[in-house]
Amino acid sequence: MNDRLRKIILLALAVMLLIGSALMQRGLNHDRDALGLTRVTPLENAPPLLAFTTVALGGFRGLIANALWIRATELQEEDKFFEMAQLADWITKLEPHFVQVWIVQAWNMSYNISVKFKDFDDRWRWVQRGISLLRDEGLKYNPNEVLIYRELAWQFQHKMGANLDDANMVYKQAWIYEMASVFGKGEPKLDDLLIPKTEEQMQRLSILTNKFKMDPAFMKEIDSKHGPLEWRLPEAHAIYWASLGLKAAEKNPTKVKPDDLITLRRVVYQSMQLSLQRGRLIADGYAKRFDFGPNLEIVQKVSDVYEQAMLDEPGMSNNIATAHRNLVGNAVYFLYEHDRIPEALKWYKYLGEKYPDKTLLSNAPDSFPKNTSLEEFAVGRIIEDVSETSRDRVKAAMEGQLARSYRQLVLGDKNRAAGLRHLAQMLHEAYTKKIAGGANEKRIGLPAVEDVEQQVLSRLLDTKEQFWPPMMRAALRSALGMPLEIATPNSSDTNAPPGVAVPGK
Repeated sequence: MNDRLRKIILLALAVMLLIGSALMQRGLNHDRDALGLTRVTPLENAPPLLAFTTVALGGFRGLIANALWIRATELQEEDKFFEMAQLADWITKLEPHFVQVWIVQAWNMSYNISVKFKDFDDRWRWVQRGISLLRDEGLKYNPNEVLIYRELAWQFQHKMGANLDDANMVYKQAWIYEMASVFGKGEPKLDDLLIPKTEEQMQRLSILTNKFKMDPAFMKEIDSKHGPLEWRLPEAHAIYWASLGLKAAEKNPTKVKPDDLITLRRVVYQSMQLSLQRGRLIADGYAKRFDFGPNLEIVQKVSDVYEQAMLDEPGMSNNIATAHRNLVGNAVYFLYEHDRIPEALKWYKYLGEKYPDKTLLSNAPDSFPKNTSLEEFAVGRIIEDVSETSRDRVKAAMEGQLARSYRQLVLGDKNRAAGLRHLAQMLHEAYTKKIAGGANEKRIGLPAVEDVEQQVLSRLLDTKEQFWPPMMRAALRSALGMPLEIATPNSSDTNAPPGVAVPGK
């Protein structure tokens, strides 16, 4: 074969290979995009260092990031979290679309580094850094990555919302103060942020959108669907970010795993359950502190979302049904304890029809709905709470007994009123005795009975919320020897009326 013929054959082969490569490239690009292996849109608003490394290092960025990731993993195993934080920061600069490093870095800050500090304010700073890393940076470069939304929602639901960290009340209080820059001192009013009419409202809207990266229109949508929610508490924000993750998943269905969607949905209905249990913020303007109570306005919506979860996860339907049954039982109990008897009866009937073959009380094997009245169920739950170690349930029970005590006082039954108050004291004493001397005593301790009593009385006499009609409020004031009802300019900020008193004090 002469040189000329050989060159022609090689040239033809090269042309065929180029044509084949071009034909395959389109399919490869589609598969790479579907699997999330590359970024086809330009990186905008990147810092200079990130822009430089993206262009200058090219494909070598991945090799360097892998080496750093291996070293960061070794440091994590050695509990060298501060050194790991620096390496993780470099990895996010080299590979901003490496989702796992954002998640691990945020977890490292919020969970591992924060607990190294004894000072709770220092802990809060690291929790803040973990949340802002995901919200301000991770989502900036990965706006459609549902894993980042899931982790951000979990930080609110678990790290800030749960009571597993000794500093959890500091986190909640700090977050309430953060939200005050958006909502002011009073209750959140989303309509003021949707259509701001004053300069102050415009400034608050700017803080919400620029600092907290939240959309008031989507907040309103979530509040209408799952609320009313208390936007000064972390559970509402867990629901917001999980819902936003579900919305992002709709834009990229081929990149989302079914398990990730299930996790996001679980964050939503679990956080709604927490909102039902303790989603009411009780601000005490006189003692300069706050506490929580059940949000009984969302019972129907929480029940609905659990029923939908059974349909979404047929493989877990039995477990979800158990959680739903417990949830409805808690709702009945809370409603009864807060003297909302017609609603308690409605949901008790629903509970019996939905789960007729399930017992209602753990210490009563024959407590099926057909054998147990609402009153028997409520008394049985109160007895259970005497040995309960859930702070939220015990406090809700105390609030309910005290509310009924004040009602009996208005009705003229002083003995019954005194008995209900005594029962609230019994619950407090039993719970306090049970946790006394334990490592978690300060973290899960209850406020004094007198303080809870003050909160309940403030709520019943609140002229804005109108939990009781004017005649009942006047009768209660008269029974307690309190002055006549007088509106005060800042009563809505504290939820506490002037001249609050305690029976017998």
